[in-house]
Amino acid sequence: MGLGGCIILIAAGAILTFATDWDMEGVNLDLVGIILMIVGLIGVSTFSSIARRRRVVVPPTTPVIDEERHHSRRDGYSDGYGF
Repeated sequence: MGLGGCIILIAAGAILTFATDWDMEGVNLDLVGIILMIVGLIGVSTFSSIARRRRVVVPPTTPVIDEERHHSRRDGYSDGYGF
């Protein structure tokens, strides 16, 4: 179950708990809504912990060498025509 499924469970549980006034014999819809919200929250926390583990940054295996390139100045003195 992905993140979208967990959010749908939370929304359905909230609707059953807070927005309905149906009475079914043998079924407490408020309790069913609370259970759905709890399962959705457990799913969101599990999904976020798994997603956090997948985002591990691995350093590059080859070292990066910063080469400095020496540029000669062309101001008339250092190119052989001056001193």
